[in-house]
Amino acid sequence: MERESMEFDIVIVGAGPAGLSSAIRAAQQAAKNHQELTICVIEKGSEVGAHILSGGVMEPGALEELIPDWQNKVAPLNQPVTAEATYLLRSETSATRLPDMLTPKTMHNQGNYIVSLANLCRWLAEQAEALGVEIFPGFAAAEILYNDDGSVGGVITGDMGVAADGSEKDSYIPGMALKAKYTLFAEGSRGHLGKALISQFELDKDKTAQHYAIGFKEIWQIPPEQHQAGLVIHCAGWPLNDAAGGGYLYHAENNQVLVGLIVDLNYQNPYLSPFDEFQRLKHHPLFASYLTGGERIAYGARAITKGGYHALPQMAFPGGCLIGCNAGTLNFSKIKGIHTAIKSGIVAADTIVEQLSRNTDINFCTHFNQTFKNSDLCKELYKARNFGPALHKFGNLVGGAFNTIEQNLLNGNSPFTIKDTKADFSNMKTATNYSPINYPKPDNKLSFDKLSSVYLANTSHDEDQPCHLQLKDKQIPITVNLPEYAEPAQRYCPAGVYEIVNNEQHQPELQINAANCVHCKTCDIKDPSQNIRWFVPEGGSGPNYPNM
Repeated sequence: MERESMEFDIVIVGAGPAGLSSAIRAAQQAAKNHQELTICVIEKGSEVGAHILSGGVMEPGALEELIPDWQNKVAPLNQPVTAEATYLLRSETSATRLPDMLTPKTMHNQGNYIVSLANLCRWLAEQAEALGVEIFPGFAAAEILYNDDGSVGGVITGDMGVAADGSEKDSYIPGMALKAKYTLFAEGSRGHLGKALISQFELDKDKTAQHYAIGFKEIWQIPPEQHQAGLVIHCAGWPLNDAAGGGYLYHAENNQVLVGLIVDLNYQNPYLSPFDEFQRLKHHPLFASYLTGGERIAYGARAITKGGYHALPQMAFPGGCLIGCNAGTLNFSKIKGIHTAIKSGIVAADTIVEQLSRNTDINFCTHFNQTFKNSDLCKELYKARNFGPALHKFGNLVGGAFNTIEQNLLNGNSPFTIKDTKADFSNMKTATNYSPINYPKPDNKLSFDKLSSVYLANTSHDEDQPCHLQLKDKQIPITVNLPEYAEPAQRYCPAGVYEIVNNEQHQPELQINAANCVHCKTCDIKDPSQNIRWFVPEGGSGPNYPNM
C-alpha cells in the first residue's frame, strides 16, 4: 500500500502542555494577523491525556498569558493551594518540619493550584480545536521526515497492523507522512525523536549531560476526616539513603490525595528499586496518617527531565524545534514543569508565526534563539541553574542549604556556576560494591506489587506487534549487565517489564514483558550499557491514565 501524505504549515508531535499551548498560540497569532495556518497535533496516546502524568502543582501565570480568560472558560484549576509544609524524614518513623525560612522560596506555593495535568490537557485540546487546530490521538510519530537540504520537513506516523515477526497482518495500514513547514517536537521527557534530533544536529554540543529522575504518582480516595483540601506536603530524606530525591503528598479536590516519590536517576547502587522505595515511603507515619483506610485508585510513573539550564540543548534546528520536557524546560528549583512547558510552546509559536508571516528574513534558528534568550522562561531557568547540580554534588543537606541561600538571599544571581557533567547511567557502580536490598513484602493496604500497579495504569498493548523495547545487542544483558550489575533493569523499571528467567537449557536470559510498559523511558536512560532503545509501539498503545 502506498503511504499517504498530508501537508500542514505546522505539525506538532505530542498533545501535552507544551504541544497544545504552541498550537493554541499559533492559531491565536494567525487570527490576529489575518493569516490562514493549518496546524496539526498528533498524540500517541489513545486519547489526549492518556499518557500525561504530573505530580500536579501548577503556577497559573503561563496559562494566564496564553488564555487570559481561562477562569471564564472553566479551566480545570479547581483546587488552590491553601497550606504547605516541608519535612525532613530522619528515619522510617521520625520527621522534622522545616521552617519556611529554611526552604528555598522557589518551592513555596502560595497562589498555585493542585491540578490533574491530564484533565488540563483535555481542556487545552478543546480550546485548540475551537481555534481550528486538528488533533489526531492514537497516532505515534515513528520517524522524522527530512527535506533534501537536510532540514526537518515533518514526521511519518507508525505503521498499524504489523505482527511481532514484522509481517503485515490483514489490518495493516502504512503510516502517513505529515509534511510541514515547521515541526515542533513536544514528546515529553526523553522523546525518541527528540533524542535523534539532538544527535543529528548536535544540539547538545557544549552542554552538560542531561539529567533525569523517575517520578511515581498514585491517586488515593481517603476518608473525609483525613483530608485537608489544598494542603501541599514535600519531604526529603528517608527512605532514599542511596539516592537523591523526595516525596510529595497533595490534597486535591473531592477527598483525593496525590502521593508520589521522585528518585534521581544518577544513583549508584544497582540493587536499588525506585518502585519499592516509593512503597516504603507510604508506610512512614507522615504519609500513613493520611492514607490509612483509603483506596488507591490510580498509579503511574514517568521520567522527568531535570538537568536545567546547563543541560538545555539548543532547542531550534532547521525546520523546527524541541519544546517542553522534550528539551528539558522544567524548573527544578520549583519542582514544576507545567508552566515552563506552556511558556516554551508560546515562544516557539511566536517565532514560527512571525517566520511564516514573512515579516522577517532572519534565519529561523537565529530568530528562535534570540526570542528564547529574551524570554521570561530563559531568565527563570538561568536563576535556577545551580539548583540540581548543587544537590548532586553536595547532597540534600549541604546542597539544600546552598540552594536556600542562593534563592532566598541572592535571588538566583550568585556570581558562580556549578555544573554536573556526568551522565546518570555512568554513575552506576558494580554489584560487588553493594549487598542486595531486602525490601518488605507489600501489605496490599499501603504498599503494593508492580503487577497490580500496572493494572491500575490501564496499560494496553497488542501482544502481536514488534517489541518497542529494542536491544542493540541481545547478549549484553547476560554477558555484561547480569554479572557486573545484577541486571538492574529488573529493579529500575517500575512496571515489571524486564525479568531474568532460565530458558529450556537452564541458562539465564532476559525476558521483556513489553505489554506491561507504561512508557516512562527509564530503561532508555538508566541502562548502564546504554543497550536499550525505547521506540514507539503501535499508536494508541500504552497506559490510559484517566486523570493523572
